[in-house]
Amino acid sequence: MHSPNQQPDPGAAAAVRAADRAHVFHSWSAQAHIDPLPVAGGEGVHFWDYDGNRYLDFSSQFVNLNIGHAHPRVVEAIQRQAARLCTIAPHFANDQRSEAARLIAEHAPGDLNRVFFTNGGTESNEHAVRMARLVTGRPKVLSAYRSYHGATHTAMHLTGDPRRWPTDTGTAGVVRFFGPYPYRSAFHAETAEQECARALEHLEQVIQFEGPTTIAAVLIETIVGTNGILVPPDGYLPGVRAICDRYGILLITDEVMTGFGRTGAWFGVDNWGVVPDLITFAKGVNSGYVPLGGVIISDRVAAEFADRPYPGGLTYSGHPLACAAAVATIRAMEDEGIVEHAAWLGEHVLGPRLRKMAESHPSVGEVRGLGAFWAVELVRDRRTREMLVPFAPTPAQAAPMNELAAACRRRGLWPFTHFNRVHVVPPCVISEQDAQRGLDILDEALEVADHYVDA
Repeated sequence: MHSPNQQPDPGAAAAVRAADRAHVFHSWSAQAHIDPLPVAGGEGVHFWDYDGNRYLDFSSQFVNLNIGHAHPRVVEAIQRQAARLCTIAPHFANDQRSEAARLIAEHAPGDLNRVFFTNGGTESNEHAVRMARLVTGRPKVLSAYRSYHGATHTAMHLTGDPRRWPTDTGTAGVVRFFGPYPYRSAFHAETAEQECARALEHLEQVIQFEGPTTIAAVLIETIVGTNGILVPPDGYLPGVRAICDRYGILLITDEVMTGFGRTGAWFGVDNWGVVPDLITFAKGVNSGYVPLGGVIISDRVAAEFADRPYPGGLTYSGHPLACAAAVATIRAMEDEGIVEHAAWLGEHVLGPRLRKMAESHPSVGEVRGLGAFWAVELVRDRRTREMLVPFAPTPAQAAPMNELAAACRRRGLWPFTHFNRVHVVPPCVISEQDAQRGLDILDEALEVADHYVDA
C-alpha cells in the first residue's frame, strides 16, 4: 500500500542503505549482520519505506512515540522556535525551558517541583544517582534484575539485563535484587499477594545485609519495560516507598518508558499513589521529536543544593528546540485527552483483545499491561512455562521470534519483540480501528509461535 505522502523511490532506498552500511555504526548490533530498513516518512501511527510499504507502528519506535509521527502542533512548535532561537546555553533562562519545567512539575506527583534537563534517559539516571549519593553521602544503589537503565558507565552497571555483561566491571557500587514477577516468581509465590509480600521481604533483607547506612537509593522502573512490562502487584511500590523511608534511602523511579501517558496516567507511579524522591524521564515527554530527558526533583533533594553547587551539567541541558517540543506535546496531550485515551485503550481494547487471543493460542503463556503498554509472553509449554526462546538467546535460538516478527512485518505491522515476548506498545493516540487492525495481524502471526509449542 502506498502512502499518500510518499511515492515509491527504490533508487533513494538503495542510496540510503548504501550510505548507512558504509558509514553508520549501529547500537547493540554486530555490524556485518544487520540490514536496517530505510524509512522515508511517518504520519500518525504509520511510517513507510521508499518502496511504498506502509507499517502500523506497534513499537512506537523505541516506546517513545506517544503522540505518533509528525503531530502538527509539535512540528509547528519546533519550526517556530527554530526561527526565533535555536539554542542558548543552559546558564541562561529561556521561556520554553521554563515552561517545559513548569508543565512537567505540574503533572508530577507530590512535591517534585524542579527539573534538571538532560538529553535522554541514560543521562537522567546517571544524574539522579549522582544526586542521591551526594544528598545521602552513601555509595551504593540498589537496582533490579530484569531492568534497563541506560548505556553509559553507571547506568549500564545499574542495568539488570544481558546488555550489561560485556562492560560490567563490578565496580560501580550497584547491588541487585529480584523484583516481583508473578508468572515466573523467584519467591515460589502462588498468588499476587504472596509475590508482593515476599518480594518486599527480599528487598528489605538485601538492604539489611548490605548495610542500610551504605545505600543511597533504590532505583526501579515503575513498570519494568524492555524486560517484560512487569506490572507490580498493587502493594509493591507503596511497600518499597515505606522500606526506603524506614532506612533513610531515596527512592528513584525510572519513568523513561512509562512517563507521559504510556500507562494511562501521566506517570506510572500515579497508578499506585506513590511519590518518589526523584523521577527520571525522557522518551514520551516530547515523543522523541528532539532528544530530551531529565530528573524531576523533590523539594527535599533540591534544598540540599541551595547553598552548594550541584557538580554536573550538560551543554544541551534544556535545549530550546527540545523544550519547545515538550511544551507542545504536553499541551496537546492535555487538550486532546491522550492520557485518558491510553487508559481507555488498555481497559477496553488492548487488554480484552489480548486476553481473548491468549485463549486461542497455545503459545501464549501470559498477557499483562496497563494503558498502551502490554506484553505477550510466549512459551513452548504452558504447563512448564518453558520460554519460546531462552533468556538471552543466541541468533539460532532466536529464530522463532524472528519468524514471528517477519510475519507481522509482511502484513504491515511493525512489532516490538524481546527474548520470548511481543510488546504491544502503539502510540497512545492510536484509534480503536487501527488498534484492532494491528491486533488482527498479531493474532494471525501468532500461528508461527503456535507451531513451536510442544505437543
